[in-house]
Amino acid sequence: MTTTQTETDASTTDFKSIVRLENVQKFFGPIQALRDIDVDIARNEIVGLIGDNGAGKSTLIKVMTGVLAPTAGRIFVRDREINLADYSVRMAHDLSIETVYQDRSLADKQPLWRNFFVGRQITNRLGFINVKREKEIADQILKEAIGFRGVGITVDSTVANLSGGERQGIAIGRAMHYNADLIILDEPTVALAVAEVRKVLDFVRRIKESGRACIYIEHNLAHVHEVADRLIVLDRGRIVAEILPKNMSVMELTEYLIDIQREA
Repeated sequence: MTTTQTETDASTTDFKSIVRLENVQKFFGPIQALRDIDVDIARNEIVGLIGDNGAGKSTLIKVMTGVLAPTAGRIFVRDREINLADYSVRMAHDLSIETVYQDRSLADKQPLWRNFFVGRQITNRLGFINVKREKEIADQILKEAIGFRGVGITVDSTVANLSGGERQGIAIGRAMHYNADLIILDEPTVALAVAEVRKVLDFVRRIKESGRACIYIEHNLAHVHEVADRLIVLDRGRIVAEILPKNMSVMELTEYLIDIQREA
């Protein structure tokens, strides 16, 4: 039996998987972008999603988050099947699934407190935005969820003045505040300096420490290898391997991916 948004309780804790895809296929005309996808994301884990350009990573995430409808297959959220005709980005948000996109998650010219509440403003009984309350909550997110303490960053800081790593931290903290059970990170360390990468990886660890799950899409194998509990390898729309980082070094993983491309 399928379930719609109104029938699904996002706060339910009695479930094994946050998201599960079964035999998912995706065609764009005659081109098959996803083939026989079976994937299961549990609580309290960081899953690295890796593969060459065109492997199907973006398509898989878009199907999982309601951006694209699968051509065939089944999607479950908290072990309850979703009606694919109803599934959408808004429903995914309501079901506590959030995606943090590189350079597209924040408004540069706005202060941090406004960024935290875009589309989700807190209003008073007259319908006006409760600025004081939003700033109080934003300050709490900065200090507790993200860990920004004594670094010169306040709720009134403008996003444009933050470093790349700090921006990613803000976007991740916002997703955590809205109780996302699953946070999907799309290339969060692209073009960041070494010190900034370290910040982002620390933010990723905070996701798991808070009891949530994370799908981490990354081209830099060293970064994802460091924080992932397991790695899912995509190639030409198929899942070709699931690897535990402890069982394969970064160098071995690199050679493995190169070998896959040679066999293509």
